Amino acid sequence: MTHLIPPSLECLMLRAIAMPADTNPYGKVFGGWLLSQMDLAGANAATQRARGPVATVAIEAITFLHPVNVGDEVSCYAQVTRVGRTSIQTQVDVWVSSSRVGHPHKVTEGLFTFVAMDENRRPRPVDA
Repeated sequence: MTHLIPPSLECLMLRAIAMPADTNPYGKVFGGWLLSQMDLAGANAATQRARGPVATVAIEAITFLHPVNVGDEVSCYAQVTRVGRTSIQTQVDVWVSSSRVGHPHKVTEGLFTFVAMDENRRPRPVDA
C-alpha cells in the first residue's frame, strides 16, 4: 500500500484526536496509545466480519513509520485480509492529518488476529 493516499473511507474504523495525556516523556504520542487505537479499529472490522464479538489473540508486524503529535487527527483504517475457521486477520493502517503537515500521511501499520467468540467466551466458527 502506498504511503501517499489513505485507504477508502469504507475502511475507516476509528478516528481520534491525540491529546496531551497520550504523550510519552519526549512529548510525542505514546506508542501504546496508538497501538490500542489500532486494536480497537481492527476489532471493529473483525466484529463486522464475524457478526459478533471477537478477542485479540495476536498482534504482528507493527511498524511505526513517523511520530504522532498532540492535536493530530488520527484515522485508523482496517481491512480483513484473511478468514480462518475461528480467526480473522486484519491489516490496520494509521494516517494522521495535521495543520503542520497539510496533507494526510501514514504513520503506523500492523497486522492483528482476532478469534470469534460465542456467548460463553469460547472460540466459534466465523461463519456460524
